[in-house]
Amino acid sequence: MTKAELLTAIDAALAGRWDEAHGIVQDDEADATACWIHAVLHAIEGDHGNARYWFAKAGKLDRADNAPPAELEAIRATLMTTSS
Repeated sequence: MTKAELLTAIDAALAGRWDEAHGIVQDDEADATACWIHAVLHAIEGDHGNARYWFAKAGKLDRADNAPPAELEAIRATLMTTSS
């Protein structure tokens, strides 16, 4: 998954376009950042069990209780400090 796609998913989620954001990240289970975003989306949805699954898959279970908007901004900041 490209950085641009991940940033698009974050932008969509922050704009309240959950389905669009979910559609972008749901099919890439190999990309840890996509899984992290996927986790936050399920937290937004209120599906906390599924969110915890995706946080664990992303290696971010320790972040499962963070507020979703702040977590999305943290993901954006991480993406902006990485190459590609």
